[in-house]
Amino acid sequence: MPAAITRHPVRRSASFGAAALVLALVASACSSEPPSQVRSLADRFAEALSTQNVAAAAEITSDPAAATTALDGIYAGLGGVGSASGVTATPRFTVSRTDEEQQTFTLSASWSFTPTDDDTPESATSTTDTPESTASTTDTPESTASTTAAATSTSAAPTATERVWTYTTEGSVADRGAGLQVTWNPGTVVAGLTPDTTVRYTTLAADRVPRVLDASGAPLMSQQVVTLVNLDASANAGAVAALVSPFAPTVTAESLGESLATAGGSPVTAVTLRDEDIAPIESLLAAIPGVTLSKQTRLLTDNRALTSPALNDVAAVWQEQQDATAGWAVQLVGPDGAPTQRLTGEDATTGDDIRVSLDTLQQLKAENALTALPNAAAIVALRPSTGDVVAVAQNAAADAQGPVALTGLYPPGSTFKTVTTSAALQAGEVTPDTVVPCPGSANIEGRTIPNDDNFDLGSVPLTTAFARSCNTTMGQLAVGLPDTALRDAAAQFGLGVDYVTPGLTTVTGSVPPATTPAERVESAIGQGTVTASPFGMALVAASIADGSTPAPVMIVGRPGTPDSTPEPAPARVTDEIRAMMRETVQNGTASELRDLDGLLGKTGTAEVAGGPAHGWFVGIRGDLAFAVFVAGGDSSAPALAAAGRYLR
Repeated sequence: MPAAITRHPVRRSASFGAAALVLALVASACSSEPPSQVRSLADRFAEALSTQNVAAAAEITSDPAAATTALDGIYAGLGGVGSASGVTATPRFTVSRTDEEQQTFTLSASWSFTPTDDDTPESATSTTDTPESTASTTDTPESTASTTAAATSTSAAPTATERVWTYTTEGSVADRGAGLQVTWNPGTVVAGLTPDTTVRYTTLAADRVPRVLDASGAPLMSQQVVTLVNLDASANAGAVAALVSPFAPTVTAESLGESLATAGGSPVTAVTLRDEDIAPIESLLAAIPGVTLSKQTRLLTDNRALTSPALNDVAAVWQEQQDATAGWAVQLVGPDGAPTQRLTGEDATTGDDIRVSLDTLQQLKAENALTALPNAAAIVALRPSTGDVVAVAQNAAADAQGPVALTGLYPPGSTFKTVTTSAALQAGEVTPDTVVPCPGSANIEGRTIPNDDNFDLGSVPLTTAFARSCNTTMGQLAVGLPDTALRDAAAQFGLGVDYVTPGLTTVTGSVPPATTPAERVESAIGQGTVTASPFGMALVAASIADGSTPAPVMIVGRPGTPDSTPEPAPARVTDEIRAMMRETVQNGTASELRDLDGLLGKTGTAEVAGGPAHGWFVGIRGDLAFAVFVAGGDSSAPALAAAGRYLR
């Protein structure tokens, strides 16, 4: 067998090493040839295409004008920079092969499509049946009587799904007397593209569009066709207003004129109408110079009489599902704008119908109960046993201020005495039968607390003081409580707890620690720094009814998640509060509703700075818990009357 070769280190002189280095450098220089002209030009072309630099790509082609036109169309159609296609496209072109002899090259192309917020299959999620008009807007003044809170967002925007299209194309170069140029051919950029076609990215909708169903499974919302009535400055505003005002009374010639003036020459949308509304006037509107009619699809309630601020969040959940199930395609488009070939894409899938907890009958009854009230008013109703939100209603005055039923924060007044009484009972200070003083007014820790109209009951059992809504009694009970007692008792009923609930954006309220006796006196009667939303007080009523706070539900099967889970109040305490609420209806401040079998309740009047007091009523009847709120009602009377209309 051959002998092993032993390698020994070799000692070289410095001169020998220098010579070797020179030889190595020379050899290296000889082996590093510059890139070929074909490769260099193809790389420049690929780089310009990747960065969407139309000018740089076009100038190295044999027909810069044609290349510019075609490339502009490609990027516009596929969602490049400045495109309005509803998608953001990121192209990447690389040169995968060149043939110096044939003067050809191969491009490997990859387009990544990321849908934007506008990338919906020709649909929108407007849910209100109130005509959408730029001709009239409502400003909501800030008021010390209410607080706008940062609502808990219930459904984040869906994560955009990246859609990728890859392909290869062939290109060539030639010297036509002006140096080497890329031979212009649109098929070199997009496979299959010809001089008389362009390319377009589009979303695809399923053949069947999911519906929103109510608690019983009956249709509640569906995608419907609407018509936008648009007009420019040349249109006769009076003629337009005369035709649409029967469907949109707020649209007048004056309001349209103001909108057009504000728009600075741009067209404005006068109103959006359902098919049945536009049908008798469509031809008349279309005949008015300066008026254009635009069809869209929108998610609307099947019963046009039904409206709710909760439906906006439900629509957002529906739209998220639509986005997640939408298909997409890249199409070749002919000169007439019609697609001639699908180059790539994915078919749409059909999403499931979305079932919500809203009860159509309860919702309509709640809406009707508020219609006649001139002040902003709201009703929120829940099923204590399940947390199902069965009604979220507010009148037109409230709609002008936003979703106050769910996120508007107001002092809860005497309805908060449910919390104060719970804290006092848990502290062992009193029982329902404890005799307590109820003077007409009392100076408690420097704060003068009056009863309504200074009524004086003398000394009465706590149940009576609760039923008759004695402020002086509650203030005295709270003085000796710990700083956090009211906050903790409120949290046991869900007040001050934030929920992330699919299909429902809510704020319950805020009950800060009361660190001084004076603060505890204020908080005890639902004043001072204590605030609650109508939703929050409905949750308080539901917690008292059930014995623990139910997780709110809007999308069936997807309950809300609280940011904290306090232990519920002792069952003995909630039993005693329910008995006091029953006494309130039978012989107390809500006695006008005593004809309603099984009703429990608590009235509330909340003083506000610089205006009439707010009115409240929270009630329980069987497996229904609700809150009624009337802004500036001056007493609980309007809220009580609305509760009666709702329940009867």
